[in-house]
Amino acid sequence: MMKYEVQNAKYEVDSPLSRTSYFVFRTFVCHISYFKIFHRIGIIGRMAKVDLKEKWRKSPHRPGVYLMKDDGGGIIYVGKAKDLKRRLSNYFAPSRATLENSKTRALIAAIADFDYYEVRNDQEALILEQKLIKEYRPHYNVQLRDDKRYLLLRASRQEALPRFSLVRLRKDDGARYIGPFVHSTALKETVEWLNHRFRLRTCTCRHPGEEQYRHCHDDVIRQCSAPCIGRISAEAYRAQFDAALAVLEGGARKEHIDALTQEMMAASDALDFERAARLRDIRENILKTLEPARRFTRGTPDLPGTVNPEADLAELAAALGMPRPPAVMECFDISNLSDNHIVASMVRFTNGKPDNKAYRRYRIRGVEGQNDFASMLEVVRRRYSRIVHESAALFDKPADVGTYAWLQQLSAEGKAPITVPDLVVVDGGKGQLAIAVQVLAEVGLGDMPVIGLAKRDEEVFFPHASTPLVLGKDSGALKLLQRLRDEAHRFANNYNELLVRKRVRESKLDAFPGMTPKRKELLLARFHTIPGIRARSAADIAALPGISQAWAEKFTAWLAEN
Repeated sequence: MMKYEVQNAKYEVDSPLSRTSYFVFRTFVCHISYFKIFHRIGIIGRMAKVDLKEKWRKSPHRPGVYLMKDDGGGIIYVGKAKDLKRRLSNYFAPSRATLENSKTRALIAAIADFDYYEVRNDQEALILEQKLIKEYRPHYNVQLRDDKRYLLLRASRQEALPRFSLVRLRKDDGARYIGPFVHSTALKETVEWLNHRFRLRTCTCRHPGEEQYRHCHDDVIRQCSAPCIGRISAEAYRAQFDAALAVLEGGARKEHIDALTQEMMAASDALDFERAARLRDIRENILKTLEPARRFTRGTPDLPGTVNPEADLAELAAALGMPRPPAVMECFDISNLSDNHIVASMVRFTNGKPDNKAYRRYRIRGVEGQNDFASMLEVVRRRYSRIVHESAALFDKPADVGTYAWLQQLSAEGKAPITVPDLVVVDGGKGQLAIAVQVLAEVGLGDMPVIGLAKRDEEVFFPHASTPLVLGKDSGALKLLQRLRDEAHRFANNYNELLVRKRVRESKLDAFPGMTPKRKELLLARFHTIPGIRARSAADIAALPGISQAWAEKFTAWLAEN
């Protein structure tokens, strides 16, 4: 018995193989793999509903971002390209060299559909690619899936003596944020040039004074205008800072670039090639940093591409037999990690696009163990009973008008506290849909349109109907429902991960009634572990700042009992 390993799979044969026979055997196995790939992408035969090669041929020679999808509509890979059509040819007209990579072969074999968005330049493509990878966490993407983000430039304009700093997260702190910037080295060099050009401070203290000046040499080497000691007035310094900020925002950019070009040429004519090279690098870094790029919010980008929310809404209305496109849709999803972490999400799409401000997340309270049906019952009841109870105008409802129709009218007039949806989607099949229908009837919204979307075969279930609706794999209606369902799934999973991380950060010390985060931090910083804290006396604990003797005695007594 001889064993051979081909394409990461082991094969056994009863008799020895010669080199030639083994080569033929290996080629045969490889061709079977290639046949599957070629059949999937449309080179051999046709894909059901979606002809990937034809869709690829219609893609533009433009920069953009593409999203590869599997049979279930899930996003398995996100990539960016300076030329979409040329880049996509690696997947739908692959060379033998491309197929030599096992990961690429597996990805191509899994592709059932794809979408793309066009952008203006490569910098925008990088920003959008990072956003989509962090949003969908595709299986075949390795880079950009962590929490690291592109750099932002923070201008602390609320300070008396503002300065520039580099951060990765925006905060609601009154500062001005510019970016993100994909070229970190170019950004750092540009900020250094701005600080030198406009003689801005680089010290990190919030209110610098004479004490900080004694340890700073920037004024000596003429890198700072020294507003901390009154060498320049605060008003004059802010004017310099505003001028530097205007350069980043596009003002007087051409004048500074032209000035740098002239300095570079003058240095070159004077045979000072080192200075000329330095000025050339500064000029290129500024041009790279200030290249126009848009920020992209979460959800479907408002960009040209294969996604057309308005057309998808119209197609969905026709498929579901609705009189008009559902302008407002809400979708529910349940996420379980354990009996202690059961959460639900509700996401809302308005006019086919995510309405992030209307998203809601729930911790399931009244369900023992993992029970998707009971969890769905709780979250749907909590959502829509609130809408009914908070609508005081329901007291004026005519007797011959239903509750849902009256709430729709109030929503159209802007009198309802929460706009009722035109369509409710639950993630699941007949069971989850039956629960939702039952709850809606209990709260008086039994005539609200509701459907279920089963993930396995992407079947659409209707109330009181045994036969589901199967939409075409390439239909815009199904893609819209998949985007809605996947966003609810992503939002629920992110909330579950947040609770798990919070649980990991919790300590047994939190069980003490008088424990605060500051006191816990002090105790662990000084004594490191709970056994280390337990070994200390009340006097040792009271010696820490902010902890009284009485509190320390109660705490040590509690430690002894627990």
